[in-house]
Order: sequence, then C-alpha cells, then structure tokens
Amino acid sequence: MAINKTFLKWGVNYLGNHGQSLAQKSGFRKFAINKALQFAEDGYHNNLDNQRYSVGECEDRYAMSQAIIDTAERLLTSPHPIAPAYLKKLADIMVKSIVIEGGDVQTQQEFKALHGRRPPGFLVVSPTKSCNLRCKGCYADSGKAHEKLSWDVFDKILTEARDIFGNRFIVISGGEPFTYKDQGKDLLDMVAKHDDMFFMAYTNSLLIDDKTAARMAELGNFSPAISVEGWREKTDDRRGEGVFDGIMETMERLRNHGVPFGISLTATTHNCEELFSDAFMDYLFFEQEAVYGWVFHYMPIGRSFTLDLMPTIQQRQWMWQRSWELIKNKKLFLADFWNHGTLVDGCLAGGRSSGGGYLYINWDGKVTPCVFVPYSPVNINDVYQQGKTIADAWEESFFEHIRTWQADYLKGNGHRGNLLSPCIIRDHHDVLRQIIAETEPDPENEPARDALLDKDYMQGMIEYGKSYQELTDSIWQKHYLRENDSTRPHAEL
Repeated sequence: MAINKTFLKWGVNYLGNHGQSLAQKSGFRKFAINKALQFAEDGYHNNLDNQRYSVGECEDRYAMSQAIIDTAERLLTSPHPIAPAYLKKLADIMVKSIVIEGGDVQTQQEFKALHGRRPPGFLVVSPTKSCNLRCKGCYADSGKAHEKLSWDVFDKILTEARDIFGNRFIVISGGEPFTYKDQGKDLLDMVAKHDDMFFMAYTNSLLIDDKTAARMAELGNFSPAISVEGWREKTDDRRGEGVFDGIMETMERLRNHGVPFGISLTATTHNCEELFSDAFMDYLFFEQEAVYGWVFHYMPIGRSFTLDLMPTIQQRQWMWQRSWELIKNKKLFLADFWNHGTLVDGCLAGGRSSGGGYLYINWDGKVTPCVFVPYSPVNINDVYQQGKTIADAWEESFFEHIRTWQADYLKGNGHRGNLLSPCIIRDHHDVLRQIIAETEPDPENEPARDALLDKDYMQGMIEYGKSYQELTDSIWQKHYLRENDSTRPHAEL
C-alpha cells in the first residue's frame, strides 16, 4: 500500500520542527526510517509496474534510495549532533519541497506552458575564478584570478532560478567559492539572503575557519563538498603540500559545529583504485563522517589537459561495479556522474527538462551546458542588459540541440540508449562536435579553443567513447534491459 504523501509531509515537518531530541529517540527514529524505507519500496514497485525505466534502472534507484535512508539514520545518530537549523532546512527544502513535492510544481507548469518543456531542475554557478590553490589539471584553470560575477547579477541568477525555473537547490563551484566577495559581501551572505533554497558548494575547504563553520550551522541551508584526491600523498601531490592535513582539520571543525558535509573525488588513471578502496571509503564516511560523496572522472579540459589522466575504459567499468558494491553493501550515498546515468536518465547537460537537468554559469557570466562542456552561446550579463531573463538563455539553440539529442538517446525509435555511457562530451564526442559546428557557441577559454582545434584530442575522445560503449553494451542489455524480467522480486537485489 502506498504511503499517503500528506502523512509523510506531516512526519517530515514534525522532525524538522522538533529537532535532534526527537531524532535521538530510537522508537520514533525507527518508525520514521521504516516509513521512509516503505516509501522507497513502493516507489520501486511503481517504477517496475509503469515500466518507465528498465528493470536494472529500477534496481539502481531502489538501492540508492536505501543507501540515502541509511545515511540519514547515521546522520541522526552521530556522536556529533547535526545543528538544529539543518534539520529544519533539510526537512523543509530538500525532503518536503524537492523529494516529496517535486519542487515548485506550479512554476514548473507555467514554464512548460510558455516554453514547451519543463525547466531544468537546478543550476550550477561559479561566482568566482579566484582560488587559494593551483591544482594540477584544474578544469577551471583557477588561481590568482579576479574574474567574478557582480553581487547583483549573482543575486538575480538565484532569484530567477527560483521564480522562473522553480529551483530550490543550487550548486556552487569555482574557483574556490569562499574567496568570493563583492560589495563587501561574501558567499554566505548570498546563502543567507536566499534562505528558501539549499546550497551545496565544491570547495577545497581550507578557508573554512571556526567563524565560517559556526555561521553555516546558524544558516542551515549550506553544505560543503570537500575535494580530496586520495590519501595524503596523492592529495598533496595534486593540490599542494599540507592540503590533506588541512582538509582533515576542516572536517573536524565542521563535525564540532554540526555542519553536514560531503566529499568530492576526482578519479584518474592513477588514483581510482585508492579512492574506491574499503580503507579510504570507511575512513571518509565512517570515521570522518562524510554524509555524501560525488565522484568525477578526470575530464581533459582546462589547465594542461591530457587524455592520459582519464581512467581507462577498463578502470571505468571497474568503478561502475565497485561503486554499486559500496552503495549496496556499505549503504553509502555515493554518486558517480559518469557511471550512474541510470539514476538520472543519463546526461543532465543543457538544462535538460526532466530528471534534474541543469545549466552552468561561470564567473564571466558565460552560460554553458555543463561544467565540463566549456562552450557558451550566451552571456548572462548580456542577457540582463538586454532586458531578458535566464529563460532566454535556456532557449539558446546550442542547448536545445543537446536536449533534443538527449530525448532521442533515451527514447529514439523506441530504443533506450545505453545509460552507462551517457556523457555528450566524453562518450559521444562526435555528436557534441557536430552540434558545436551547427550552432557555433564560443569556447569558454583558450584551453577549450585549443581542444576544439586539436585533431589528436578529437580522435582520442571519439575512440574512448566508442570503445567504452562497446565494452558496456552487453552489460546494458543483460543486466539492465532484461525486458522479460520485470516481475523479478526486489528481495533478490
């Protein structure tokens, strides 16, 4: 029997309003966790019944839901209690508004009526290129730079994301987000102004002192995702001497202030086995108490780009298998942006209209389809100077071509494309090149221009994508599609 959403929202409100004291009561906590697990199981069976997803996709989504629920219980029972403001904001914004209600539905419906598609699910914004580090192979080529969004433009982007797209979740990238300042105000001032939205920021964390951590705990709507490359040797090799120890100090500081944080891992051909090892995962998730983790595969763009650092196709397939072992066996909230397309209908780029697509806006105001697709047809500063809105940027032909390709890849000729290789720049580089040729967006920077003109780079990327698709097609057919296996009980997962 499906759980009544009204009852579920009441439970979420109750937990948010009554805080940590209720969460620590085992009877109430077990009741809430069991209801959430039932909600996830009902969703799994509904997905199987309506056949929107393949059997394997339904299993992946169910496994991740279970891991997230288990993560929530670990968070509530941690010896370092979460700050009360986070319980309230996580309940109100992330769980009730986004998970249960699906965002601002009325705004989304109004957008679809005007534009023919639903709006993207969130935005990624890099308000500054400045960074206190200079990491090897940085995709953003950050460092001692001064480019940044003005406070007014940054503020307007967030306001329109909420009022036009119906977004309640914003990702902040960089540069280093904590170096942002304009008009005497900083990043957390912006977070405070938009207190009906939840923010996550990718950060090296070294600028998070006690005062900053205390302010996060007071706000309750901001979570840092801390970048780490492996153990001390590999992290310091890429990011600089002493960075690993600085990260560990920041994590302790955040725990002491009750600030939930995650990790951001960049897998290369040199460190992927270390990142996915039991020892490293246990250390970050169970000893350091990271709540969530995002896995990126090194993308050959930005500073000193090279195909040699990309995980090989064999390593990537191993990471796919290993990540699901960690999710199912250790119940880790660990998402891999290139291997977990089965959780989100594949590629999210270009402001995709379903399943949480997004657009990226950088420090110069350039709007691109993805953080890792450095080609832009429009600048948000120009859009605003012309009296237009973020919706006009979303309608650019470059983005629409990508959205059309995504829709065709998912459902073209009744065939569901291989979601183990969904990325338009890494897995379908020839498609991206064709769209760029047809719509002529500008390169975001000189490395992006160089990559576009580099024939060896082009051939290497195309060959990588085709080879990986060939390697995983049999897995996609046998493990995921299984069209005659839709009645398989979830107990066998």
